[in-house]
Amino acid sequence: MLAFVVVSHGEFAKGVVQSSYMIFGSQEKVQVVTFQLDDEPETLVQKLTAAVDRFDADDQVLFMVDLWGGSPFNAAARIVAENTERMGLITGLNLPMLIEAYTVRDKPLDEVIAHLEETGKIGIKHLDLLQDEEGASR
Repeated sequence: MLAFVVVSHGEFAKGVVQSSYMIFGSQEKVQVVTFQLDDEPETLVQKLTAAVDRFDADDQVLFMVDLWGGSPFNAAARIVAENTERMGLITGLNLPMLIEAYTVRDKPLDEVIAHLEETGKIGIKHLDLLQDEEGASR
């Protein structure tokens, strides 16, 4: 089973995981790591390493991070770079992406990442209210 480390600036990761549990139910092998204003980058690496250490040594691990290029991304990327055979990283974390991750966690890591990239994009939509010729909404 694929394990997840959900990482963000501030409390976003906690909130999105809590919301995912409300919708999909509690999940095994999900760790949350938050990067706080007073954290040093090395502290974040330590938090991420501790989160990974809670999983089994043979688990594949996917870091799901809020923002490309930020401190959480950089810290997770360092860990993934040393463990490419069993770890991956995806950014742009959102609720549809996380819920979908739960449904495909039995698939190979590379397939999951490709699938979640598309799911994350599909989760972004806008409401388009049609209007008739006189400008009134239908």
